[in-house]
Amino acid sequence: MSAPEVLGYIGGVREVYAEAYGAPPWEEDPGRSDVYVRRLADDVKRPGFTAALALDGDVVLGYATAWTTPESFPTDRCYPHVSAALGERHTSAWLCGAREVDELAVAARARGTGLGARLLAAVTEERADGLCWLLTSIRAKAACAFYERQGWTQATHPAPGGAGYAAFLGPRHPARTAAPRPL
Repeated sequence: MSAPEVLGYIGGVREVYAEAYGAPPWEEDPGRSDVYVRRLADDVKRPGFTAALALDGDVVLGYATAWTTPESFPTDRCYPHVSAALGERHTSAWLCGAREVDELAVAARARGTGLGARLLAAVTEERADGLCWLLTSIRAKAACAFYERQGWTQATHPAPGGAGYAAFLGPRHPARTAAPRPL
C-alpha cells in the first residue's frame, strides 16, 4: 500500500497495535499506540517505505511496515543493541541498505490463519537480493518462533540472563548462513 492508503486506515492500525502490544510479553501502556501512529505518520516518508494491510471490509486485521535501513546505521531506538551485537562490519554489510521490517501485528481473532506469514512476505518478497532483516525482543518467544518457522535466521543472541533483542535475517539473506548460532 502507498503511504496515503496506510494512513487512511490509521485508526484500525492503532487498534491492532494496541491489542498486539498491550498483551504479554510487551504489555505496553495503551498510550503507546498513540505514540506509534504518530511515528507511523513520519515513517511513511522513509526511503523504501512499504506496507501491507489485511482487511475484512474496512476492518484492519493486521499490518506490516518496512523500509530501507540507511547506509549510516541509526543510533536511536534499539539500533545500538543490534550494532553492538553484530559489530560494525556485519552491521554495515548485512543491514545497511537492506529491507528492514519495522512492525508486524495481527489482531487476536486472525492469529493462527497464516495472515502474519502473508503480511511478512508482502513487505519482503519483492527484495530480489534477499536483503531483509528485523528486530524483536528476545522475551517475545512466540514471535521469535514464528520468524524461525518462516525461515528467518536469528543473527544476534541474548545477553546473559536472556535479556535484550534479537535481529533476524530473512530466509534469502545472503549472510544467513554466516550468522553465529546460539550456544
